Amino acid sequence: MGFFDKLFGKKAEAEPRQLNHPSQLNQGDMIVLDDSFALPGLLRGQQFKVESVNCYEYQNSRAPEWILRGNGQHTLFLSIEQDDEEYLAVSIKLTRAEVESCFDMDAFADIFEEGVFAELEGHEQDGELAGWLNGRYRQTDFAEFGYFHRADYRHTRPPQDANQSHGDAFEAYQLVNDNETHAIDIEVYENGETDVMLTLYRPVSDIREYWPA
Repeated sequence: MGFFDKLFGKKAEAEPRQLNHPSQLNQGDMIVLDDSFALPGLLRGQQFKVESVNCYEYQNSRAPEWILRGNGQHTLFLSIEQDDEEYLAVSIKLTRAEVESCFDMDAFADIFEEGVFAELEGHEQDGELAGWLNGRYRQTDFAEFGYFHRADYRHTRPPQDANQSHGDAFEAYQLVNDNETHAIDIEVYENGETDVMLTLYRPVSDIREYWPA
């Protein structure tokens, strides 16, 4: 460092941001997934950009959700699940027509019947939905209440003031296949809007590269 740098206290250049785990992802970051044939074609070896970070709030927990955009027509949703070990939950949202193509709708309606705990067989699909369905699904969750926030609350609490938005209230339903590798996640909001997503559970190591924004 030269004399004038010392005299005027020149600031050192900021260290490059380190990014090596999905929990560190922010808007604008990019990831590259593994090219394993265990992944659906929509994911295999593909690059995705984080469009935004949202938050799910339940009675005793909060969980971030990363919105990913790649080259396909479908938006992807990434979250981190913790059981005996940590793993990725990657989801794709279905249109109504896709729901009708994937499932028998009479059997699908049983999901919302209290005390029934539905079982559902998925119809394998082509195109971007290929590989997202696997075997028979059994219902595990019924009308679990929560809030969805269109904001990143990993480091701050969602607003509790009555004059501020508390997020969008919903009831969650889930069915999981016998191998616990795939799930069907459904969110029913107070305005009647219903989101149906196919979820794939994968190792965190399936993210092969991270690129900070």
